Amino acid sequence: MEEERYEYQLKIPKERIAVLIGKEGDIKKKLEEETDTEINIDSKEGEVTVSGSDALDLLTAREIIKAVGRGFNPEIAMLLLKPDYGLEIISINDYAKTSNDAIRLKGRVIGKEGKARRIIEDMTGCSISVYGKTLAIIGESEKLAIARKAVDSLLKGSPHSRIYRWLERQRRQMRDHLFIERTGDSEDEGKEDNIKEE
Repeated sequence: MEEERYEYQLKIPKERIAVLIGKEGDIKKKLEEETDTEINIDSKEGEVTVSGSDALDLLTAREIIKAVGRGFNPEIAMLLLKPDYGLEIISINDYAKTSNDAIRLKGRVIGKEGKARRIIEDMTGCSISVYGKTLAIIGESEKLAIARKAVDSLLKGSPHSRIYRWLERQRRQMRDHLFIERTGDSEDEGKEDNIKEE
């Protein structure tokens, strides 16, 4: 009996196609090997077709292709091969009223000389890519949720300083949580989880 094959079609920006293919096709080949899929790329249209017999592998390949399409370098996108890693894509237009507003919001997330993005990445261990009209985050599930909340609050207008303080609290809580898991000893529980006015 022939095994069932699944297929996904997706479109990525044409200028990202060369990155997805890689030097002499090495990235495409590695992705096909790691996910046991077949990837066909239409360079002119930016259309990518992924096919394979395992639905989960196919989904992983699709997420990695999406991540490359959203500006991540392939090494970071390949982190999505790990089961506890995820990708979040946020449309800046969902927060912007005008095109000028979108440019301003993008600037808020990146920060002066990339400071805001760097702090969020450092505090959460996630990677952030601001590309076109989207903002994408790759990271471990729990940390991804924290990075997403920080970015969402920035886009909604919360001051940078308040978000940095909130991130610091989250990082401390995660450290404490690990400490409790390892030692069974509680340090400080029940800390506030929301980004609030201070």
